[in-house]
Order: sequence, then C-alpha cells, then structure tokens
Amino acid sequence: MKIRVAVIFGGESCEHEISCISANQALHALNKDKYEVVPVYVSKEREFYTGELLFDLSNYRDLNVLTSKLKKVYFIKNGNKSYLRFDKKGMFTKDIEIDVAMPIMHGTNGEDGTIQGVLEMVKLPYTTSNVGSSAVGQDKVMMKQILESSNINICSWFWLYGFEFKDNKDIYIEKANKLGYPVIIKPANLGSSIGIEIAHNDNEFISSIIECSKYDTKIAVEKLVEDLLEINCSVLGNRYNCKASVLEEVFKNDEILSFDDKYQPNGSKSKLSGSKKLNSKIPNGSKGMASTSRCVPARISEELTSEIQSMAIDTFKVLGSSGVVRIDFMINQTTNEVFVNEINSIPGSLANYLWTPLGYSFSDLLEELIKIAIDNKRYSEKMIYSFDTNILKNF
Repeated sequence: MKIRVAVIFGGESCEHEISCISANQALHALNKDKYEVVPVYVSKEREFYTGELLFDLSNYRDLNVLTSKLKKVYFIKNGNKSYLRFDKKGMFTKDIEIDVAMPIMHGTNGEDGTIQGVLEMVKLPYTTSNVGSSAVGQDKVMMKQILESSNINICSWFWLYGFEFKDNKDIYIEKANKLGYPVIIKPANLGSSIGIEIAHNDNEFISSIIECSKYDTKIAVEKLVEDLLEINCSVLGNRYNCKASVLEEVFKNDEILSFDDKYQPNGSKSKLSGSKKLNSKIPNGSKGMASTSRCVPARISEELTSEIQSMAIDTFKVLGSSGVVRIDFMINQTTNEVFVNEINSIPGSLANYLWTPLGYSFSDLLEELIKIAIDNKRYSEKMIYSFDTNILKNF
C-alpha cells in the first residue's frame, strides 16, 4: 500500500513563487511506485487548494485562473488519522487520508512554525523542523541569541525594532559606528535576500533601517565581513541522528548574494576555473536555487571543510532542527575566521544539489525526509503531554 504524501507549498510569503518552484521539483521527483502524491497549494490569501493542475508549473502564470479551477480543502483529524477535507463535498467526494505532510513553504507561514502548528493540531507527521525550531530558525534575532549563548561563532551584531528607530536614532547610529561600517541590515523574518540593505555611512544606515522596516518590525544589524567567502552546508536528519553534506562556494555579483543571484537564470556567472557548476534540469525548466552559480565542492582546505561541517551539525542540534536544512557560513579570507550566517529550515530546491555528490538523487532525499518525519512521530508519541485527570469535576 502506498504512503500518501501531501506536498504543501505557496503561502503568503514574499517567497511564494520560489516555494512553487521548489515544490514542483518535489512533486515530480517523489517515487510514484512508493508514494501517492497530493499537491496542496496555499494561496496568498491563506486558502488551501488541491487538484491535478498543480503538477504543471505552466499553470501558475495566472494564479487567479488557477485557483478558480482547483478545489478548496482543509486539514482535519478524525480519530488517529489525518485527512484533507473538501470545502464543498459532492455526493461522491470523500476525505483524502494523508500519511505524511511535506511542507515546502519558504518564509512567512512556512518556515516560521505556522504550518507546522496546523499539522501538529491534526497529528500529521511532517518532514521539517518542529514549531519551536522553525520559529527560531526563521527569526534571525532569536537565532543569533541562541547561537551566541551556545558559543557558536557569529558576526558582531545588534538588533532593534524598526518602529522605535525614529525616537532613538542617535543610540542606534552610535551602535552602528561601534560595529564599524560597512554594516548589513536584515529584516529578521525574511529569506531569499529580500529586504537586505548595506550601509557604508550614517545616512545610508538611516535610509536602510527605514527600508527594512517595510518588511519586518524586528531588524538585525551586523558587521559586514569584508574579503568575504560564502560557504553553504546542508544537514540532513534530526536531533538524534544527522549528517552534513558537501560544501558549496557561492558566487555573487555584489557585496551580498541577492535575490537575482539566487533565482534569476543569469543572475550570476562565474568565470572561475575548476568549478563544477550544478545546473541540472528540473520540471518545466525552472531551476530555483539549483540555478545559482556555485562551485561544488567548495575550494577550501580539508581542515576548513571539516570545521564548517562540524559547526553546521552543532548549529542544527542547538536549534533543534529536523529534516533537511541549509546553513550559510561566512569566511573572512584574511583571517580564515568562520561565522554562522543563518539557517534555512526549508531551503530552496531542498538543497538537493549538495547531496547529489554523496549519492543521493532528489528522490532519495525526499524518501529520507519521509523516513525522518515518521521517525520523529514515533519519538513524539513516547512523550507525555497530558495527565489522565479532570480537575474540572470539582468546579
């Protein structure tokens, strides 16, 4: 009997379209001999839909037309089983029993623990980090506070609420000067390099804070690493058992890796020799993060490689992560000092290109994620969450 997997994607996030691309890769890569795949599209209005049209990425060109042809659904729990229920049930319409959920939603409502909370409420095992770990991984401020307290190396930084900036401008300008320009300013809860600004002086710092405040109330300010080398590492597993991937060296066009560098086909073209570029074809010609110019494996020493892989696993465990994540690192090439930049708990393309050199096809990676989800469910069922008592009987 096949395992029925609901691949959940889309959402309200600025990364909606990237989510659709990543999920479409998974919809086609899941082994149809083992799994029955049910696509679940979350609109920008937070409504859930399903239908065969979701398998073809060309249908996403007009989302209003697409959703008008799909069936609206929602998750329910009935006994010990989880289902997708149709909003409008016909005479022959039955609830769809779901065995495992695979959220591939980037950013808001996907990586921040929101969709994980929905799945927890209906007791449906899922392939990502849990509610708390997802929330921490999405919030750059909380993540940095936890990493810092766990003695995992990060850049010098501070944070602020954007709405407090106007009344405390001088205090934060002084903090920025103490870090030393240039500084990088990030919305705390966005990904894909959206909303990120770089300031080289006080005036740029002021305008950058104002711009970032359009995306999030909480803002992180970091010392920019100059002579920068960006290295990424994926980790696969859960807190009980996990492993690190090969490393990638990422090329960019500017001071930071931009949205265009990550997702536009010609966003970044490296002329460095000796690089093995991964640009494998995926359904409908959309490559997602797999289109970013990179060198795999990264051209760094074995000692530095081992250090980063070890830091990646430590970060994964400290944050309580699960599934497949991508952890981004920064190296100061002058000093060889390594900093953890951030964790992506549902990375673009599920970081499959970092596992291919280790013998994992995309289908293999997805199968491993399903096993992890089921494994996590078994661990969870052993925990005590409530007591067999009723104190209300005394009222």
